[in-house]
Formats: sequence, C-alpha cells, structure tokens
Amino acid sequence: MIPTQAEVKRIEEIRRLLQQASYAYYVLDAPIMEDTVYDRFYRELQELETQYPELITPDSPTQRVGERPATHFTSVRHNIPLYSLENAFNVEELQSWEQRWRRHLPSQYSPGDIEYVAELKIDGAALALTYENGVLTRGVSRGDGVMGEDITQNVRTIRSIPLRLNFDGLANIEKVEVRGEVFLPLDVFQQINEKRQKAGEQVFANPRNAAAGTLRQLDPRIVAQRQLDFFAYTLHITGLDDSSIANTQWEALELLQKMGFRVDANHKLCHTLEEVAEYYQYWDTERLNSAYMTDGVVVKLNSFRLQEQLGFTQKCPRWAIALKYAAEEAPTRVERITVNVGRTGALTPLAEMLPVQLAGTTVSRATLHNSDRITLLDIRIGDTVIVRKAGEIIPEVVRVIKELRPADTQPFIMPTHCPVCGQPVVRESGEAVTRCVNASCAAILKGEIEHWVSRDALDIKGVGEKLVHQLVDKGLVHSVGDLYDLTPEKLCALERMGQKSAEKLVSAIAKSKNKPWSRVLYGLGIRHVGSVNAQLLTEKFTTVEQLTAARQSDIEGVYGIGAEIAQSVYQWFRISANQTLISRLQAIGLQFISTEEPKAAGDINEKFAGKTFVVTGTLPTLKRDEAKALIQKAGGKVTDSVSKKTDFLVVGEDAGSKLEKAQALEITQLSEAQLLEMLKI
Repeated sequence: MIPTQAEVKRIEEIRRLLQQASYAYYVLDAPIMEDTVYDRFYRELQELETQYPELITPDSPTQRVGERPATHFTSVRHNIPLYSLENAFNVEELQSWEQRWRRHLPSQYSPGDIEYVAELKIDGAALALTYENGVLTRGVSRGDGVMGEDITQNVRTIRSIPLRLNFDGLANIEKVEVRGEVFLPLDVFQQINEKRQKAGEQVFANPRNAAAGTLRQLDPRIVAQRQLDFFAYTLHITGLDDSSIANTQWEALELLQKMGFRVDANHKLCHTLEEVAEYYQYWDTERLNSAYMTDGVVVKLNSFRLQEQLGFTQKCPRWAIALKYAAEEAPTRVERITVNVGRTGALTPLAEMLPVQLAGTTVSRATLHNSDRITLLDIRIGDTVIVRKAGEIIPEVVRVIKELRPADTQPFIMPTHCPVCGQPVVRESGEAVTRCVNASCAAILKGEIEHWVSRDALDIKGVGEKLVHQLVDKGLVHSVGDLYDLTPEKLCALERMGQKSAEKLVSAIAKSKNKPWSRVLYGLGIRHVGSVNAQLLTEKFTTVEQLTAARQSDIEGVYGIGAEIAQSVYQWFRISANQTLISRLQAIGLQFISTEEPKAAGDINEKFAGKTFVVTGTLPTLKRDEAKALIQKAGGKVTDSVSKKTDFLVVGEDAGSKLEKAQALEITQLSEAQLLEMLKI
C-alpha cells in the first residue's frame, strides 16, 4: 500500500508536534500539551507507521522503546576522546591549578580577560552522543575515554535526550557531538530501591551505580522503566567553526538548551577565582537539598579560544578541573556479620557495627549485599571499616583497614544452608543473590504475611511484625489463607492479646475480603509486581482467570509492564501451589474480579481531569485510601511520589519529605477541607 501525500504530511506533522511537546516538558519544564492529547497523537502516529513501516525514521518518537534485547554491546572508538579531569579537593588546590595554567597563558591575555564557568559535577555516567544531519545516530558510554560501548538502543529510551536536534540552524551540519551525564534523580532511585526491596531483590548501593548498571541492560524496555535523566554539558561541531555559533562554554550551554537538551540550571559565570570558591562553598551544603547526586564542581575556562591555546596534558585538559567534595565517611568496628532472609528467600548479609554518626543519623548496620561483595571487601568480624552513606541514603562499607585487623580473624563464608529453616540454599547462574527455595521456610512465610497485611496490599490493621512472628512461631499460620481461619479463641493464646483485641483483629481480617482485585494481586507478593504494576495488570485482566490464562506476550503487552515482570507473573501462575492458594482465597471470599466500572463523562469533575495528586500525612477525617478513591472517582490521577508532573499535594498532619519536595517544586498544596470543596462534598 502506498501512502498518500496527505498521510506523509500528517506523519511529519505529528512527529513535529510530539517533538515540541517533549522539548517543552523535559527541557523547559513547561508542558504545552495534556498527557491525553500527547497519547492520542502518539497512537495515531503508531497506527500510521504500522500501516506504512517504510516511513518509520530513527528520530520518530515511537522508536524510543521497542528494539529487541541485545545479546551484547559492541566496543567502539570515540570520535573525540573523553579526557579525565584533574581533581582538586579544596580551594588551595584550585588556586594551584590556576597558577599552573597561567604559566601557559599566551601573552595577549590580561587577568581581566579571564572568565570561569562553574557547573555542578553530576554523579552519574558520562555519555557521548553523535548527531548526523540533526538525527541521533550513536550513543556511547565513556569506557576508558578512548573506547566505549555502543549503547544507542538504550540511549533512545531516555526522554530528555532528543532523537532529533530542536535547532534548525544545525539540522544540515555534518556531525554534532554532545557530551553529558546520565543520572537517576534521587526520588526515582528511592522508588526503584523500594520496589526491588519489596520484590526481594538486591537494592542498588547508590544512584551512580544504578544509572551505570541500567545503561548496560541488554533489554531497552527495562532501561525505559528506570526513568534515567540526562544533563548535557559539552558541544563539539564537525564541519563548522564552533566559534561561528558559540565562542564560550556559557554560550554553548545556552545553545545546547536550544538544541533540545536539558542543562543543569545551577551553572554560574564567574569573573574571579574567589567567585568560584564561593560557588563551591555554597553547594557544599546546598547539594544535600538537590534532587540529584553531586560530588563536586567542574570549573572551566569560559573562552573556547583560550581552551584551545592551553590544550591538554597527557591525561587531562589544562583549562578544566573537578573541585570535589569529600564524602562523609567514618571508621567503626564490625561486631558481627548476620544474614537476613527475605520473603523471596534472598539471603542478605549485614555488618553489625559499633554505632557511628554519619550524615546526621546513627548508623549501626550496613548491608553487604551478597557473597561477591564480601569477597571483594574481604570483610571479617572484628575488622575496622570505613562506612559512608551511599547517595546520602544507604549505609555501605567502603573498605576494610586491614592494618588494624586482629590476628585471629577468619574470612566470612556465606552459609550453605538457610539460617532459619536449615535447608540448602541455591545461587542461580547469572545471579549474585543466594536464596532459600524452601517454600515452608518460616522467614519466607513471615515476609509473605507482612507483605499481605501491609498498607498498599490488604491493609489489615493490628497485624504488625511482632504478631506475625508469634503467629508463625506458634504454628497458627502456614500461609496467608490461614489468617482467615483465626478466631478470638486462638488469638487469645498469644502474648498480650486480650479478648477485645482478638475480636477486633478478627474483624479487621474479615474486612480485608472487600479489598479490590488490584490490592489482592499486589498482596500475593509476586516478584517484581509493585502496587502500580498490579493496578495496570488488573485494569487489563479484570479477573484472575484472565490473568492465569494469559500468555507471557499478552502480559508484556500491557503498557508499563516489561519483559522481566511479565515473565515473573506468567511463571507464578504456572506453579500448582500458587493455584491452590488462589482457589482457597476465592473460597474464603477475597476479590479476584475487578468491580470498577468505566467513568461516565458526567462523573468526571473538570477540576480533576488530567490532574495528578499525591496524598501525604494524616488527614482529619478521611483515610488516605478514601481520599485517593474520591480523587480517582472525580477523574484525577493519584501517584505515590512527588515529581514535576504533580499538580496538587493533599497535606495532612505529620507530612514528611513529600511536603518538602512539593514546596521546592512550588506544587499547589491542599488541605482536606480544600480538597472536599473542590469535590463539592
């Protein structure tokens, strides 16, 4: 079938509109198009490209995600080497750097001619992007600076990296190369780790490692789910004198924004080294309030002409330096190494240490992740170690001071049998995690029940960690289904459990039978399935029978569900013990069918349509779930985390970090009364 001229023109028009909308949203942070409108245009483009695949171009928005997983990455040579920067760790070393480059300063320059650009050093992974005739053709990791890996298919999934340059003046230039940093915003990093922890997976130690590891994922769909971001900071143009467009680093940063890239807004033009020092000292404390990790300041001479004249040493440019912040670290001693067993059977070693103050908190435990990490550190009981807060969040052991090691220490060896149930543990090929695979293990059972009763799952009030341990240890519960067989008489046999408390608990368990299908699916604890994924799955598969019968490809076809999640869900429903559990829970009366009806047009409140809400803190009269349900019923969308996409934050008492972030982003705050007024209840 041959497309008409009108259809060709329509495809080009939609691509232009979507590119403009993405630029406004991801770079300017000033949306010009509603999400629903964007989605409608996107679907229309997909349909046209499906009908006429010969019209698909590499810069089409539909090509961001969709390539098949790679089998490996190819090593390629950088067009221009990525030099390392010389490091300085205080203002005195910065002054020494200035004295060194001034010895190479051409005679025509006077001190008044010198300007510096100070930029925050983003703690992520360096990336080199190549554009030919304005279209992205290659994305390469830093590697050793000379050779890197071609990760173009993963780079295409990063929304803040344009597939086509947004600046017409460069569209016909032979080649443009852009350097920058791929990173994970702290809120996204925290969300990823929370999901991984709930799924029984190893958490990432810090945002930098998570970003670098994500870039090397063979499946670009997984990369897309991680929500990587990108700041551009260097521009090279082939076939054109750079100075005809930009004479300075400051002008280059402005040009990068015009081209469609995000540029960190915190860069500063400094006329003296004293101004640079003030900038560095200001961000030494202010960086703790940043939405992303920074580990220093990059200082560059502003003039491109001067940069060219100063040139490079053997390893680094003379005209730039990284002025780094010292990571907050502290020494302590390892008292013992214990091993925890999570609800998925994952064995996680923990260093139990003498308490030490770090980044404003008392730290006494640090994860050692897995046996590979223990081997790498060669950590032993009795060792003096250096610990730090990775990403200002997770305590980690950085290194062992072996000179202080007691003479009688022995290497720590991960157990070959589960420390809880005594059954042999396994380590699957290609995995770093050691697992207990005994489904009857008390630790796994306790984790499953704690997950089942948690707030985002069945939300059974009164069933806390201590009670769960009693129920399992006393043999009263062997699966989540046994919770519904509990009676006040059985519960009264437990410590500190009176008749009234027992009756109240049995009533709370019974009420959980009314929780919707999405909550039940999340409560089942299927690996990789979080509360948001559970909602997406139950919207598509409105009954458990539909989900059980679904092929893996059907599950993967749900928007927002990747291959890893689809495989996990598909395999879980193939296990006979899980099928037996479903049948039992159905007989008990749990909800395995979606009862939500599509909203009628008249039910949607125009004040809520297309708006995103976050609810935080304790509201005066409404429970959080009730507030969320009211918002959703009115046509609004409710998410768990605050971002630039959030329109309203509904605030109750004891609101924490979400309120602080909303204030920083200048997001409108609503009290419960204001929310009800909008709803007109």
